[in-house]
Amino acid sequence: MTPPARRRKETRPAEVLDAALDTFRARGFAATRMEDIAARAGISKGTIYLYFPSKEAVFEALVRANIVPVIERLQVAMAEATGPATDRLRLLARTFAMVSADPRLVAIPRLVLAEAGNFPDMARFYRQEVVGRGLTLVTGILEHGVQAGEFRTLDAALAARLFLAPMVLGALWRATFAPIEDSPLPTEDLLALHLDLFLRAIAAESPP
Repeated sequence: MTPPARRRKETRPAEVLDAALDTFRARGFAATRMEDIAARAGISKGTIYLYFPSKEAVFEALVRANIVPVIERLQVAMAEATGPATDRLRLLARTFAMVSADPRLVAIPRLVLAEAGNFPDMARFYRQEVVGRGLTLVTGILEHGVQAGEFRTLDAALAARLFLAPMVLGALWRATFAPIEDSPLPTEDLLALHLDLFLRAIAAESPP
């Protein structure tokens, strides 16, 4: 049986990340200090440095722990999928809907957008680890659809951006304005309409 002290030591990084996310959401990235995170986690400032050398390292660990695994699971699912490209895009949209329903996860890209100008390395990291992987995934699906005759000839890399951008904006809109709107638009409805319009726009032309 694992001693309680050892169990606590093994789970402490996750506890620090939970505290960091809550603190980032409340104070913003720039205003948050390592001692703020440590206080929220119930540990000393020195202890937090045993696991994370800097605030930027904490943010990167947050991304790797909460968002990157979702993308990796999708990459595996897309590599194993044998159905039409349209089904794969629908799966992506459904997964995105589930992720964007969690305000704690949406807080991470909000931090990047808010702080990118002051912390370019943070934006660069997120662009590489999250945005870049997502674009590559969607681009591959679109290229497969073009080759299979499902989609018309198009610039897959450009279309991938058009596919993802409204979904990201919808998630940020919901996280920012839903608390003050009289009738917040359900994310699922917005994504369903976006997917319908997008697939109609890129569908292969019917033969005359």
